[in-house]
Amino acid sequence: MSTPLQLVAQTAASFEIRYAPLSNAGHTLCFPCDEEGHVDLDALSSRSLCDYLFARAMVGREFDLPHVGSVCDLCLADRFTA
Repeated sequence: MSTPLQLVAQTAASFEIRYAPLSNAGHTLCFPCDEEGHVDLDALSSRSLCDYLFARAMVGREFDLPHVGSVCDLCLADRFTA
């Protein structure tokens, strides 16, 4: 039987928040999150934390509004839009 902490870790690992670039020149930035889009900042590496804060600050300038979904759903969406 899973403990509540293990269930939270499994849930967080199965969702991702994705910041797509507004131009074709940029890269999409993705971060693990829960089903509501909350990112555990303490769990990110220092590089990922800087990238996440940058993406949030640049929504509307360099990045589109973020999308939250299961990791599998987002991967399938990429296959059909690429």
